[in-house]
Amino acid sequence: MSTTMLSLQTKDLTPLQIQAYLNYAVAPRPICLASTIDKEGNVNLSPFSFFNLFSVNPPVCVFSPSRRVRDNTTKHTLENLKDVPECVINIVNYDMVQQVSLSSVEYPAGVNEFTKSGLTELPSTLVKPPRVAESKIQLECVVKDVISLGDTPGAGNLVIAEIKVIHINEDVLNTDGSIDQLKTDHVARLGGDWYCRVTADNLFKVAKPVTTVGIGFDAIPHAIRNSKVLTGNNLGQLGNVEQLPTDVEIEAYTQSDELKEIFDATIGDNQTRELQLHLKAKQLLDNGLVADAWKVLLAE
Repeated sequence: MSTTMLSLQTKDLTPLQIQAYLNYAVAPRPICLASTIDKEGNVNLSPFSFFNLFSVNPPVCVFSPSRRVRDNTTKHTLENLKDVPECVINIVNYDMVQQVSLSSVEYPAGVNEFTKSGLTELPSTLVKPPRVAESKIQLECVVKDVISLGDTPGAGNLVIAEIKVIHINEDVLNTDGSIDQLKTDHVARLGGDWYCRVTADNLFKVAKPVTTVGIGFDAIPHAIRNSKVLTGNNLGQLGNVEQLPTDVEIEAYTQSDELKEIFDATIGDNQTRELQLHLKAKQLLDNGLVADAWKVLLAE
């Protein structure tokens, strides 16, 4: 792997160059399709990928209608929020992504992007701006603050939006009422024209220590840490266990036919034995069987 790094001082770059580098680097980004309304009642709809969840108590999302890099003008969404500090954050799924892209066209003020994009207005229950019917998850929000980050091209405006009502299409729910991540079909923004889609074949889980404390990377034996087979991800899995298997557990595992075969085939060849055991451990780790991987690695 190359260790050569391109190091750039942002003071030496134009806003357009900074935008290009960061939009590719800080990705994927969830998409906030924000519906707003002006004081005359004109509806606006626009997507923003500078967006995320920032708090759950109170429940708060933040998104940024940045000043245009091209000409330093502000967006209709920002102007509307100053007049009517309410919005709906509509979460974007794959079936609507092309229409969402169409809604980002810079139509004149007063033009309803619902009409231009073909997306469907759905009355909100608490706030004035409408929801997007095609969105599987819609968040009615009251804007608590808008923080300007500057007055130059590309400067952001942090919209702090407190979520008051959560609407969830039952199509994405489990039987217990929770959201099924496999059903949401989310899309996210990358750099340039690139997007990505959250599908079952690219989802994976990472075990999180909630009530336990992992032993840590530094507690992994030196020979395992310097394995030519195990990756950083594999070592992270190993360091996430609360305790190592007992000698009894290790001995019982070594009686399996597969382990016996490795030991019998590598008598007198410790280097090959270690390699084969590490390969077997990696296979187990890649399948989420961390405890068994430790038993293999500690087998003698």
